Amino acid sequence: MLSIKRLSSASENFAATLRQLLAFDASQDESIERATADILRQVQEHGDTALLDYTHRFDRVQAESVAALEIPKSEWQAALNGLPADQRAALEAAAERVRTYHEHQRTQSWSYTEADGTVLGQKITPLDRVGLYVPGGKAAYPSSVLMNAIPAKVAGVAEVVMVTPTPGGVRNPIVLAAAAIAGVDRAWAIGGAQAVGALAYGTQSIAAVDKIVGPGNAYVAAAKRRVFGTVGIDMIAGPSEILIIADGTTPAHWVAMDLFSQAEHDELAQSILLCPDAQYLDEVEREINRLLPSMPRADIIRTSLTNRGALILVKDIDEACAIANDIAPEHLEISTENAHAVAENIRHAGAIFMGRFSSESLGDYCAGPNHVLPTSRTARFSSPLGVYDFQKRSSLIQVSHQGAQTLGKIAATLAYGEGLQAHAASAEYRLDAANT
Repeated sequence: MLSIKRLSSASENFAATLRQLLAFDASQDESIERATADILRQVQEHGDTALLDYTHRFDRVQAESVAALEIPKSEWQAALNGLPADQRAALEAAAERVRTYHEHQRTQSWSYTEADGTVLGQKITPLDRVGLYVPGGKAAYPSSVLMNAIPAKVAGVAEVVMVTPTPGGVRNPIVLAAAAIAGVDRAWAIGGAQAVGALAYGTQSIAAVDKIVGPGNAYVAAAKRRVFGTVGIDMIAGPSEILIIADGTTPAHWVAMDLFSQAEHDELAQSILLCPDAQYLDEVEREINRLLPSMPRADIIRTSLTNRGALILVKDIDEACAIANDIAPEHLEISTENAHAVAENIRHAGAIFMGRFSSESLGDYCAGPNHVLPTSRTARFSSPLGVYDFQKRSSLIQVSHQGAQTLGKIAATLAYGEGLQAHAASAEYRLDAANT
């Protein structure tokens, strides 16, 4: 029997207990940090030579040059052509849905003209080059290729470069097929912190990028954290999370499996159910114990639900929404009647799934919105990955002669107040009185 925590919002110590449940120790492993720092330094100083050395050491791949590690597009296309028909169709359908959704996120440059002829605005431009990290080896994440590369290409990024480790020289065909479908431009069979270093600093063979996106192991996360500032990164993601608000109208085994869908990621994943019906919570718990033995990743699910999961009895759906806003989950399922109306009360969540048929797993693969989402309560201030992450904004300022007379006086007054005389003089030079 799995022992999952049962909490009640009516308990005197509920707030403290919930906070303890949500706590996640994000302290970095010092050995990983030291190793990562050394790898990045070696790549920065020695370029291709270090990259080849680490690829041989960690992936057991001996290559005479970094050029030999580039995966030709012909291999991508062969991988795509070699997929079973149903798998290729699913990958292409998912890609099309992701592309369609993200095309709605595109924004245009804009400007307006003031009465005196001054023009102000904003220019939207895409990043030049983006690096996409894709885990390799036994792990295959074609969905991550789609979710990261497609919005970059929709944004207008000129070159998307993919890096993926190939332990023992084994290249994952479905990842390469996804790269072909998503519009990736180049790909290298390199991984780990050394690949992040190559993308951030550039080597003799690999040009530096402007931003690095995509998931990876602890060394990759540490490397991304260290190179931030030299390049942009998407985010430092914590363990996966799901929070479900239910009113008892959804079949209990559906909800139990939705909790499993995040718990099976890893032992630190978090799955929480909020419901005002105690009998329904009992039913979900029974279904958890009935279904768990049939799960291939049962041990991981059991550890996740035991240590970080909870079934929480709340007063009503309004209180559930208030608790959800405090938790600010990565994934929020609203499995209730009138789910759209309930969603109006949600302010903080990475992705909101409305209605009993909207399982979080659909969002992971093919619904269309991005599955790269803020975790660890960062949904309070951050957003899903999107087209906007691959664009930047430049302010446009064209001051007219008349505008300079008004703005110059304002700027000069404020500049003198700050003790910045050159600023003031620069503005005053443009005043008509200064030229008479």
